[in-house]
Amino acid sequence: MNEAMSHKATDRMPLPEKELMIEGAGCASCVVKIETALKLVPGVERAEMNFVERTVTVAGDVPMSELIDAVEQIGYGAKANSSESAEVAAAEKEAADATYYRRLLLNMTIALGVGIPLMAYGLITGDMMVNTATQQAAWGAVGLLTLAVMVFSGRHFYVGAWKSFTNHSANMDTLIALGTGTAWVYSMLVVAVPALIPEMARHVYFEATAMIIGLINLGLALEMRARGKTSQAIKRLIGLQAKTARVIRNGKESDIPLEKVRINEQIRVRPGEKIPVDGKISEGTSTIDESMLTGEPMPVVKQVGDEVIAGTINKSGTFVFISTHVGEDTALARIVAMVKRAQNSKLPIGRLADVISAYFVPAIMIIAIASALVWLNFGPDPVVAFAIIAATTVLIIACPCALGLATPMSVMVGVGKAAEFGVLIRNGEALQTASRITAMVLDKTGTITVGAPEVTDIYIAGAGSEADILYLAASLEAGSEHPLAQAIVASAETREIKPGKVEGFDALSGRGVAGRVDNKKLLLGNARLMQEKGVEIAEHESAAQKFANDAKTPMYLAVDGTLTGIIVVADPVREDSIAAIKRLQDDGIKVIMLTGDNRATAAAVATRVGLSDYFAEVLPEDKANKIAELQAQHEIVGMTGDGINDAPALAQADVGFAIGTGTDVAIESADITLMRGSLHGLADAIAVSKTTLRNIKQNLFGAFVYNVAGVPIAAGILYPAFGILLSPVIAGAAMAFSSLTVVSNANRLRLFKPVAP
Repeated sequence: MNEAMSHKATDRMPLPEKELMIEGAGCASCVVKIETALKLVPGVERAEMNFVERTVTVAGDVPMSELIDAVEQIGYGAKANSSESAEVAAAEKEAADATYYRRLLLNMTIALGVGIPLMAYGLITGDMMVNTATQQAAWGAVGLLTLAVMVFSGRHFYVGAWKSFTNHSANMDTLIALGTGTAWVYSMLVVAVPALIPEMARHVYFEATAMIIGLINLGLALEMRARGKTSQAIKRLIGLQAKTARVIRNGKESDIPLEKVRINEQIRVRPGEKIPVDGKISEGTSTIDESMLTGEPMPVVKQVGDEVIAGTINKSGTFVFISTHVGEDTALARIVAMVKRAQNSKLPIGRLADVISAYFVPAIMIIAIASALVWLNFGPDPVVAFAIIAATTVLIIACPCALGLATPMSVMVGVGKAAEFGVLIRNGEALQTASRITAMVLDKTGTITVGAPEVTDIYIAGAGSEADILYLAASLEAGSEHPLAQAIVASAETREIKPGKVEGFDALSGRGVAGRVDNKKLLLGNARLMQEKGVEIAEHESAAQKFANDAKTPMYLAVDGTLTGIIVVADPVREDSIAAIKRLQDDGIKVIMLTGDNRATAAAVATRVGLSDYFAEVLPEDKANKIAELQAQHEIVGMTGDGINDAPALAQADVGFAIGTGTDVAIESADITLMRGSLHGLADAIAVSKTTLRNIKQNLFGAFVYNVAGVPIAAGILYPAFGILLSPVIAGAAMAFSSLTVVSNANRLRLFKPVAP
């Protein structure tokens, strides 16, 4: 890959990656601590935690035991997620989540089973005071029952809080443990020694402790259930993978497990079957449904020599293909890995939540203490009771769960949704930047056009026939992979013209090629090449111009310094390019075409697709400079190309888009890869990006407003004017359901559909 991409591709170097399952992480501050601890381990290059999935992906050559130790030393649990099969790993995680979900429901049932009757008793009788020996005994029994609830249903909160304390930190568990623990300890103090407490303050709050534990467990259960929906894109991708392959060995066919398939195996696929691995068809023809990977609804006709992709479905016909990529090297496996990596990545907008969360919990503890002191010094009787209520309510309502979920939830759903439309997003930064693009630069060949040019005309400028001109040109271009060269070679093959041997071949970047065939010195390229080499073309430029005005590319052929002919090649515009470009323009994006072709051809193509801005006759090394010029004009620039030839420009752009189809699509070469060969995928990518960013902002706004507004109300700011003091039980319910609100809002992205082309 071009060196110009290095500044954007440092995270793309192949590093060993390991995944850990994390236990005990409850909020965004936990994410910061875990990632920081892992990054401090020598040899770790990158650590990215997916808070939604409770997993961490670590890049670096470090033993798993050292990573687990680093996590455990800061008070969290960790274990290796080492399953070789993605499907097995997904099944194991789903089973573990189901078990945890049932445990949360049991915790909730027991806690609310105690808390609801106690709360109902308080509401009906209004008597939760301790003034007699009988009341002491009765409420003492209730206190012990509540302690059992705390041990059974709330144990994970207290264990997490203790681990954080021993590691000199604080998290969500700290707030819950302090809030419920304070209410219980104060109530037991009232029961044990009521004489020490003013008579008006001898109120017990056992129902608050039980109700808060029950409601938070309920919130976690509902959140987990809703969270499960966010990974459906990954589940669907993994589900595309076939479980067996029908291989042909020694002339015999047999079904074998997928993991035993090797490269260069002969594999037969029958109608209705999934293609097990990537490969090339060696026998037969068929139509294949690739919509699950590319988003392209129409089945694709495949024949001998064509590539097939793992996970796609054979619609009709039986064929045999040779496996070229197996296991983790298949396009499907790389797509799954890429989607997971993107879902783990941090958006710049989300880092704000991480920074705030790191300081949020300690700040809330200070606010809780301050509010208690204010009540104790300036509040009405019973001041102690009011102080306990205020401090407990502040601790409970302020848990930053919603803040921690706001960004990763939306990213998970948005990235997964994009994958459904054949749009693969490498990282969160690309997702965010794509929503702000103001100018989109499109490479012409293979992006706006089909990328499969054909020879349409052969103009004779001197001695010789069309066959002679085509023979010399095809001989010169026989070893080239350039689309125009392949068009010339294909035309010669069609006419059954066999190329000769070329000597001294030289590719002249952005101008053409040179070499010797049959001892003749040949030049084949554009007008600039002819001018550089002193070949006279003035007499025939008007003919070349006419071809160029029809969106065709004239290529001059000179033999021994004299112009012999002009080979004319045309690359048809994609059927849907015009509509896709209009979608981008309607979205307020300036669309610009970039090509190395001559100005007349570029103008003709630009006019055909509705573009007024274009750069023509641009050398490959100058493409990045054109991007930089736009950026200097304060444009946020997207660049769309094939991901390989346009590497410098893709690197220079704020967001690089690679467009293409097939197993060799440039998945690793751009920020965003479009699996189908259509610019509608580009418009879809930007639409998904904008919708996801809008959803993230809604989540962050809701989470910030909830915490900013909730804490002062919990502290009692409304009491002097309105006599309102929030109950800890209400605070527990609000805290639990704030996270559910964020998760539910993120899941609205699952309903997103781009504007129909």
